[in-house]
Amino acid sequence: MNTFGRIYRLTTFGESHGEAIGGIIDGCPAGIELDFEQIQYELDRRKPGQSKIVTQRKESDKVQFLSGIFEGKTTGTPIGFVIPNENQKSKDYAHIEEAFRPSHADFTYQKKYGIRDYRGGGRSSARETANWVVAGAIAKQLLKDIEINAFVSSVGNLFLEKPYQALDFSKTESNMVRCPDEEVAAQMIEKIEKIRKAGDTIGGTITCVLKNVPIGLGEPVFDKLHARLGQAMLSINAVKGFEYGSGFCGAKMKGSEHNDLFNSDGTTISNLSGGIQGGISNGMDIYFRVAFKPVATIMQEQETINSKGEIVKMQGKGRHDPCVVPRAVPIVEALAAMVLADFKSLRPSDEI
Repeated sequence: MNTFGRIYRLTTFGESHGEAIGGIIDGCPAGIELDFEQIQYELDRRKPGQSKIVTQRKESDKVQFLSGIFEGKTTGTPIGFVIPNENQKSKDYAHIEEAFRPSHADFTYQKKYGIRDYRGGGRSSARETANWVVAGAIAKQLLKDIEINAFVSSVGNLFLEKPYQALDFSKTESNMVRCPDEEVAAQMIEKIEKIRKAGDTIGGTITCVLKNVPIGLGEPVFDKLHARLGQAMLSINAVKGFEYGSGFCGAKMKGSEHNDLFNSDGTTISNLSGGIQGGISNGMDIYFRVAFKPVATIMQEQETINSKGEIVKMQGKGRHDPCVVPRAVPIVEALAAMVLADFKSLRPSDEI
């Protein structure tokens, strides 16, 4: 399935080492004046080569819009766009033409389709997520007053312990790891550099906070708001877990501890529900956390199997992220925006 969304919908194409990646955005209302600099800014946050703790592949990631926009405004018709691939080094992947990287999609793609583009992982590459950022950047411009702030909340066993209410989100972009606490950010950067020098990778988590979400987004049974957010986040490469509100910690609590008691205006004293009750937004902050595994390609020798079923030794080559979470922050924000824009599109009486 290469399409995400019901009304506000994105269909994508392209591979990591093909000519280009791109997509078609459908369901975008007409007459929206787009801020193209802001769209490019979001892409720049995701692009490779932006700091010493991410992959050094050099891509400008300049998006080119082909349709659906006239004189700077959306026309209501499909928005087509492409992002050219400029810096492929396919020879870096010659060693995995027949071998499968452990914990990577190499093996499952080969078994499912009988063929795979081994150059950079083909369609399984996180390069695909640049398409999502374009659609998410436009979705953000549809949502007006809703604030979407994601940040790195852990790297390995280093955690940002402060509650999100105590953080200054304006500091998220002040450092290369995108953690809004300068002291913790410095520790995270040091850890990632150490891991990179050892030829290894490490995982982490991203927390996302959605403010000013109107009451009533989400459906009560199979299209719950948190279910759609979970589907979106679990679609991101390397994601292993999603929790919102109290998450797994809520399983340790009693109802008398976990219940969010009401104020007279309908707000709640606590917010362990994470802004969603019965699958529907309740007007409180929505917050969730996304867990990312360590990147599968490591610069250390490991045993694996090849297409003949033989045990062989292999070692990663080329340019890879030692930790994916810094570049995944805008991806998390983009998908959250797309989910919210999709649900708002189901309420035609509301002004988006």
